[in-house]
Amino acid sequence: MPAPERLPAPGVTDTGELEELLAKGELTVIGRIREASNAVLLCNVTYEGVSADCVYKPVKGERPLWDFPDGNLAQREVASYVVSEATGWGLVPATVLRDGPYGEGMVQQWIEAEQPDEDSPLGGLLGLVDGEEAGEGWKPVALAEVGEGRTALLVHADDPRLRRLSVLDAVINNGDRKGGHLLPAPDGRLYGIDHGVTFHAEDKLRTLLWGWAGEPLTDEAREALAGLAAGLAPGAPLATRLAELITSVELAAVRDRVEHLLRTGTHPEPSGQWPAIPWPPV
Repeated sequence: MPAPERLPAPGVTDTGELEELLAKGELTVIGRIREASNAVLLCNVTYEGVSADCVYKPVKGERPLWDFPDGNLAQREVASYVVSEATGWGLVPATVLRDGPYGEGMVQQWIEAEQPDEDSPLGGLLGLVDGEEAGEGWKPVALAEVGEGRTALLVHADDPRLRRLSVLDAVINNGDRKGGHLLPAPDGRLYGIDHGVTFHAEDKLRTLLWGWAGEPLTDEAREALAGLAAGLAPGAPLATRLAELITSVELAAVRDRVEHLLRTGTHPEPSGQWPAIPWPPV
């Protein structure tokens, strides 16, 4: 399944123009997204007669994390976008680092997610099934408590878009891939958001997308990883850009993870040294 054509925003014809809009446009705060653990502001950005909705996360609104003492979450969000773009998959909405009404922060394209119906929650990407078999078109993740002493099998779709995202998460060492961070768009694209807890030098991978654990990587994934390996060589543009956003130790760990994936040729499996699934999972 090829990646759907990207449709950046009304009045914007390519990703470069979208990044320019987000980086240079005038930000107007519309309101706060209160469900978020850190300060997340819904904004409108306008530049040269073009406007779009976006998300602004000021660094000042971040809650300190004991295990992420270096840099800030905003830089990690931008780094995740940079790596996503380098794969060619476009799995993360356009994201820039810039000054805003409350200081420096990350600004990201707002994605209007497809509204789920009762029979297809989260665009049919996640589900709970009775019994021990996931069923055709689904991949098992883990048993989940559903109340009154009952358990159900947590599953995700055997979807190539999710499979790409699972590879990206392995590269960026995503410590928080929840179901609510998956945004299926009406145009058929799938986006992942909330990438502040990424790029740790130690294994922190926590995700709902374990369905392919231990399985061979696709040819598409191996090609994307080979491209990342080349781009991460010292002095290469991707490595140079990431060095502005994460530490040298974290950058070395990215190289190691890409090399490991290429060497093993398989999707990673839970290490057993860290909770494999984030909480809450959705």
